[in-house]
This record gives sequence, C-alpha cells and structure tokens, in this order.
Amino acid sequence: MKKFIHAFFVRLKKPATSLLGAVTIALLSLFFLPISAHASAIAQFRAFLAQTKTARGEFAQIQVHQEADGRFRHGTPAEGVFLFSKPGKFIWNYQKPYEQVLQSDGTTLYIYDKDLNQVTTRKIDAALGSNPAAILFGTQDVEKHYTLLENGMRDGLEWMEVVPKETESVFQRVNIGMKDNIPVAMELRDALGQLSLIRFTRFERNPSLRANAFRFTVPKGVDVFSH
Repeated sequence: MKKFIHAFFVRLKKPATSLLGAVTIALLSLFFLPISAHASAIAQFRAFLAQTKTARGEFAQIQVHQEADGRFRHGTPAEGVFLFSKPGKFIWNYQKPYEQVLQSDGTTLYIYDKDLNQVTTRKIDAALGSNPAAILFGTQDVEKHYTLLENGMRDGLEWMEVVPKETESVFQRVNIGMKDNIPVAMELRDALGQLSLIRFTRFERNPSLRANAFRFTVPKGVDVFSH
C-alpha cells in the first residue's frame, strides 16, 4: 500500500480531483517572503492560509478501497481543474474520465453531473466547518475545528496530519504534503476507511478573477434537485 501511494505521488509530476459529500475538495497559495524550504509543514500551512486569497490549478485523484480480504482495490484515476476564492467560493471541475462540476458561490453548492443531465443544489452553512473543503478554502478558523500534527518528510514534501475535533466528521483524518508554502498533495481517509489521494499541479497563486467567476448558470434542459 505504501509503495502504491509513493508511486502515485512520484508519477504525477504534472497535472492533478476532490470531494464534497462523503469526502470533498481542496486547494492553494501567494507570495509574501517564502519560508525556508525546510520549514515545518504546519508553519508552511499557516503561511499558506494567511497569504492565499485566490488560486487555480490542476489536480489528479484516485480512490483506494480495502476489500474484506485485506487487499486494496484502486479506482479509476480522475483529473480536472480547480479555481477558488476565499472564503468559500470554488469550482472543482472533473474532466476525466467523466465530467462533473462542484461549484460554490459562497452561499449555494451546485453539483452538475453532465452524464445524468442534472444539477443538485445544497446550502453551504456552518457544517462546512467540519468538511475537508474548509481546510483549504478558509471558510472557518481551521485550528478551531482541527488538530494539526507534524508528520515528517516523505516524497520530497513536509507532511502534516489534520485530525477533526468533531466526532461526526465525514473523515477520520487528512494528511497534507507541503512544499514552498503550497499544498502539493492530500491523503483523505473517510469514516468508512476509504482513502482518496490527490495531487495538485500548475498552481497559480492569487490570480485576478472576474467578479462573477463563481456564478453558476444552470444549463438549458437540465433537471434541478435541492437538498
């Protein structure tokens, strides 16, 4: 299992998907004076949160499931692009192997599934504070909801473990790999023990965004469901 995780992160030296519902989203940073390349993961993460307002880039994601016999089954890799603006506005766009968009205007979350020809909407509320999306989108005081622990160096990254303080969180823990004050990789383990591996690439820090960049327009002829 460790060899597979290592191979996934080493292999993805280029482009890099997320999660909201059972497990969800994540993203990235700016350019004050950079901390030393050997700064701890937590110090880099705090700098990232303080310095980042907007970001965009690419992601790759794969889910790993453990079977009853103890073997691990690897899901189909997914790829896409992301865009975010703190607090709470984001676009998480899966492009391969299927098309799906998770988009938030800061008030409402829209989940557009092109194959199903439907859009599902949900209100974004305080519950996001216990969701992985909040870790990087900065919707809440991260350390109010999570315990941060150093987790050493691996694959050229400084790692930290993020453990939710709330017992009803959708995930057990999240590992975040940092480099140059930017989250490069995430490992998210949900309450069922399933593991999602995410790698971020082509990271652009604090780009200028259009005022209506996160306004979602429902495609014509698509069914809309609200939860």
